[in-house]
Amino acid sequence: MIKKVASVELPVDEVLTIKKRRIAPEGKTKGLKRISVVTGIHGDELEGQYVCYELGKRIEEEINNLTGIVDIYPAMNPLGIDSITRGIPAFDLDMNRLFPGNIDGNMTEYLAAEIIKDVSRSDLVVDIHASNIFLTEIPQIRINELHEDVLVPFAEKSNVDFVWIHGASTVLESTFAYSLNSTGTPCLVVEMGVGMRITKEYGDQLVDGIFSLMKELGIWQGKTKKPRKPIISKDPEDVWYLNAAACGLFVQKVKHWEKLKKGDLIGQIINPLSGKVLEDVISPVDGILFTIREYPIVDEGSLVGRLLRKEAYEK
Repeated sequence: MIKKVASVELPVDEVLTIKKRRIAPEGKTKGLKRISVVTGIHGDELEGQYVCYELGKRIEEEINNLTGIVDIYPAMNPLGIDSITRGIPAFDLDMNRLFPGNIDGNMTEYLAAEIIKDVSRSDLVVDIHASNIFLTEIPQIRINELHEDVLVPFAEKSNVDFVWIHGASTVLESTFAYSLNSTGTPCLVVEMGVGMRITKEYGDQLVDGIFSLMKELGIWQGKTKKPRKPIISKDPEDVWYLNAAACGLFVQKVKHWEKLKKGDLIGQIINPLSGKVLEDVISPVDGILFTIREYPIVDEGSLVGRLLRKEAYEK
């Protein structure tokens, strides 16, 4: 069933409508558990689009195993997706800085408020994001330390590779996830893949994890895959940031999610005109590369990767 979440009139006889797909057992739905899968808050993040498709398809194939409600929101920012822009076009606004919104506010504030109203009181929300066009991320969940007691048990069953717990001071209070978590609706933030692309392998991995979560919530009775055990990191010193020391073309030499030794060559920054190597990007510690530069042009200071220290995954 396709349902309208919110709509507003646009200039020249057009209407912006945010929609969701509700999949539920036939008959009464009152009192059933509900999971909401949300994506498309940023218009240049398309990884979640495939997840929405694949999740709905698999549920329909075994609809008799569904014992709860699955709400799928594939495009929270439809104008951004249509124009392949991160924010809301024309308004130059990041939608993930507008929550919880204001029902009596302007168009964008109103939409944010209606979205929160519709998603609230879900038993679990999965908010799917991709990286930007510059970086590729392994499937991971990022959690505000204020909500880790509630969210970490869910994250452990979500089939991601890495759970990154951030300090409260680094989390913006105007985000979709913070607005839900702070009012009692648990929301997991997934980051995976790269902007403007679909990484099918990562999407399939997360869909398996969503079924695992559905099973945990009592929404799904069918078979599920055993979720992989994620690395969980809370210590800020576990993560090392690799920044370019020169401007040029970054050429990676190792694979994503590869275990490295201190001193290993991660990549080189080269000058195509002179043919010279401007910098060897070296691993500063033993660890795993969980973020890698996707877009090769770099300026001095550009992020080229993130490493998780060996001590973090051998605790």
